[in-house]
Amino acid sequence: MAKDAIKLRAVVKEAYSTDLYSVELENGAIIKAHISGKMRVNHIRILPGDEVDVEISPYDLTQGRITYRHK
Repeated sequence: MAKDAIKLRAVVKEAYSTDLYSVELENGAIIKAHISGKMRVNHIRILPGDEVDVEISPYDLTQGRITYRHK
């Protein structure tokens, strides 16, 4: 997935659990996204309203992975 991933900026709208979030992309679409392994290991906390980078697979545009939280 890393080579084909679509990278976009998004805003976290809702937190469902510690690793599943609803995010709104730049184009207005809302998708589900989970946090990446490195963010989970380093205990990066994500709250609603945070601006994040999301990787989306071209095969399933409804799910993504949060790779970075902007400050």
